[in-house]
Amino acid sequence: MTILCVRFQLPPTREAALPELLGLLEEFTPVVEALPPDGALADLRGAERYFGRDAVALASVIRVRALALHGVDCVIGAGPGPMLARMALRDARPGLTRAVPGGEERAFLDGKPVAALPGVGTATARTLCEYGLDTLGRVAAAPLSTLQRLVGARTGRELHEKAQGVDRGRVVPNGVSRSLAADRPFDRDELDPDRHRRALLSAAGDLGARLRAVDKVCRTLTLTVRYADRSATTRSRTLKEPTAHSAALTRTAYDLYEALGLQRARVRSIALRAESLTSAEHASHQLTFDPVDEKVRRIEEVADRARAKFGPRAVMPGSLAA
Repeated sequence: MTILCVRFQLPPTREAALPELLGLLEEFTPVVEALPPDGALADLRGAERYFGRDAVALASVIRVRALALHGVDCVIGAGPGPMLARMALRDARPGLTRAVPGGEERAFLDGKPVAALPGVGTATARTLCEYGLDTLGRVAAAPLSTLQRLVGARTGRELHEKAQGVDRGRVVPNGVSRSLAADRPFDRDELDPDRHRRALLSAAGDLGARLRAVDKVCRTLTLTVRYADRSATTRSRTLKEPTAHSAALTRTAYDLYEALGLQRARVRSIALRAESLTSAEHASHQLTFDPVDEKVRRIEEVADRARAKFGPRAVMPGSLAA
């Protein structure tokens, strides 16, 4: 086990702490790949030799330091490669590292549903299940030629290898992708679409205010809807132009929500994430000559000044985005 997949339990309001937590990992290895908004992959091959400890022992040290220095707990998966470490993370719990030792890859994978394999989408999983290949053990035992006929030559080969525990991925060091998120959990599983839309309105208003406060605009907006059964749906959309305008963010959020076509879905929480942030100074703005839009923007400026003077609760998030 040489690869760790770490997910720090960061609330949305503490996203800015991720670079510091990545720095904590870099004290053990320079090969760290950020997985925004709250995770990372770390290749510990050199660290195991240098510190004389295996990856599981080093994971315990990382967890203790994250708690002691940053007040942040984490869940950790460990495996021979990035794919297996990511999958192990799904079975991990706070305070306990879920490890997949080398040589036990097949035992770990065989009983898992085929959809649990990274890169297997809904359509591919449905096709495989129609032919009885509903677990990774059955996929691994199937002839390669059969898989290639079902899902294509390249996809079939990759699927066959991954189901057998062959992990050809590697950790690629990178920087933190800048993003901001606003999460709106419900007190109870919510069926009412109007309450869903009010949550979107509030989240979009919050994001817009926070973006303007740091002079940023976003190019992409991502919606995540979490359901009562703990499953989730995530959709992203690239905006026509980079923006921090709450009304524009709200319209896009509504469009993403309507595209899901939810019918009496029991929703546990709704989250919006503004991604691909850039400086507002260098962003262009298309003039609309719409007096209503210009009026809303002027009201936003006044509201932003009120927040800066009296605090974030001076104006209710989302109240200007309708």
